[in-house]
Amino acid sequence: MSDQQGDEDQLALVPSPAARRRATPAAPVMERATRLPIARVIVDSGLVHLDRPFDYAVPAELDERTVAGCRVKVRFAGRLVDGYVLERVEATAHEGRLAFVAKVVSPEVVLTPAVAALARLVADRYAGTLGDVLRLAIPPRHARAEAAARPTPVPAPTTTTDEAWTDYVGGPELIASLREGASPRAWWSAVPGNDPATSVAQAVAATLASGRGAIVCVPDARDVARWDAVFAAVLGEGQHVVLTAAQNPAARYRSFLAAARGDVRVVLGTRAAAFAPVADLGLLALWDDGDDLYAEPRAPYPHTREVMLLRASSTGAGLLVGGHARTAEGQSLVESGWCTEIVADRATRRSAWPQLLVTDGVTAGSAPVRLPHEVFTAIRRTSGPVLIQVPRRGYRESLACQQCREPARCEACQGPLVQPSARASIVCRWCAHEHPRWQCPHCHGTRLRSPVVGALRTAEEYARAFPGVDVVTSGGATVLDEVPAGRVIVLSTPGAEPHVAGGYDLVVLMDTWLMLARDDVRVEEESHRRWFNALALAGPGARAVAVGDPAQLQALVRADPTGFAARELAARAETHLPPTARLVAVDAADDVLTELAARTWTPHTEVLGPVPVDVRSPDAGERLILRSPRREGAALATALKAYAAERSAAKLPLPRIQVDPPTF
Repeated sequence: MSDQQGDEDQLALVPSPAARRRATPAAPVMERATRLPIARVIVDSGLVHLDRPFDYAVPAELDERTVAGCRVKVRFAGRLVDGYVLERVEATAHEGRLAFVAKVVSPEVVLTPAVAALARLVADRYAGTLGDVLRLAIPPRHARAEAAARPTPVPAPTTTTDEAWTDYVGGPELIASLREGASPRAWWSAVPGNDPATSVAQAVAATLASGRGAIVCVPDARDVARWDAVFAAVLGEGQHVVLTAAQNPAARYRSFLAAARGDVRVVLGTRAAAFAPVADLGLLALWDDGDDLYAEPRAPYPHTREVMLLRASSTGAGLLVGGHARTAEGQSLVESGWCTEIVADRATRRSAWPQLLVTDGVTAGSAPVRLPHEVFTAIRRTSGPVLIQVPRRGYRESLACQQCREPARCEACQGPLVQPSARASIVCRWCAHEHPRWQCPHCHGTRLRSPVVGALRTAEEYARAFPGVDVVTSGGATVLDEVPAGRVIVLSTPGAEPHVAGGYDLVVLMDTWLMLARDDVRVEEESHRRWFNALALAGPGARAVAVGDPAQLQALVRADPTGFAARELAARAETHLPPTARLVAVDAADDVLTELAARTWTPHTEVLGPVPVDVRSPDAGERLILRSPRREGAALATALKAYAAERSAAKLPLPRIQVDPPTF
């Protein structure tokens, strides 16, 4: 046998490279849709430097499902990410090859053009990204809620009333203009008496009668529950939905879809409801705009009031902002003429608010006492419910040496000492170390006093003084929504005051000096807002007592929240603080803040700091403050976002940028 024949018969032990290569199936050729083949998608990338729409080709098989406003999945940087279709167009400016839309999560329209435009305005106002704002505006999808049967539409009410507005100058005219299809802008100073929920519901009913929709925002879920019942009574069942973050995912998404589909035209909720996709929007209403719950804790940290102002300006919808107190921002808009004010005349205002007695606790030249004789006398003369507002919830929230008055500090960490309850040990608020045998390091005294007393300790004192009266507390983890009418003393922290049918016979404001002692620019405005809200819970002919400095409580005595707001606005203008200026707080590492401080911003931007974020905590980091005139606010936000985009592109840590922080 020849060598050649042997080679032919020999089996190959090692396959050749050609044999090792396997033929890979060719990728399926996808065809574009013939009509509007390009989808502009806002991609949830989380990257500041990529905060813009991207063009994707629409596959022919997804043509019908890929609609403007729907959720999609697209390939981005090698990953499959979420996105929203902003629009579909004929052509693209992109010169390369377009990727295809990978998947349509749902053809349901959840991002309307109006909400997309609003989200862009909010992102620009707060130096944020569109993706961050859309996460606040659109709740997560819930498939079963999406597939559920739609409710039967209920005809809008045709008859309206303005009886809750007759006590206000310009109130009936507001309702008439809404009924006729106009879009008034008003700042409303409410007085006790009529339920504010009823007043707003009547304004919403007038808006519905004109064929338009409305969005109403209140501070928290407790308010939503009360207002929901009033809206159902005034508007009728099926006219509105509730939209809050406290709802379970299915209920929240169901309410969102009802507004997006046009099944209802009224949305009542908390801060996220300001973005609700209500069509033919005629009225945006906001109650108690100074409440800190309206400040969004997630980036880009927008305030609900500013979101509604932007939406009213961009869409031409009417705006109604009300409260028992007025913020400096509201006073600024009234004085500028951007909106009108709706107030009660002087006689109505004076008669509606309870008659207030102010005492500093001094009797015949003695030292001030915390529980003055005037308070006990007023309670003894009252046969109905009594509300006592106490600034703090705990028991003995601050301790000092009885002999030298020096603050009591922990031996281990120098933190403040407190006593949580009557039988509890003295402990450190910072490290929880117990001090059963405390001794003052300054004078060696062993007795402690409490300069700051909480609601629980105060409740014990009132229970001993009035043994035959029920004493209840509201605040912290135990917040009461309502208490029954009758002989009861309610001690509550600010914002946790329960309602009582017919109102309280007496309202007592304790330790007003303590509320004013906080280190914050808005401390006086916030304190007056909480005091006015407590006084507004009084019934007809009720009385009130405030313990504090009479010179600092004159706005309460005169029942004049608008006058206080005017003085507060003038003080802000002198110190160049919001709303007369734009303030930006930037938290970052020291080297980043040093770079920021050296940059040129707008022509009149002032650079303040860096300063510690919290002087009590060295590890909290540093903060830089940028302050500019209001007219340069948009340019400053643009410059800050450009800087964040630079760091994002370089894959560097991003600073925390907060425009007009609620506290500073």
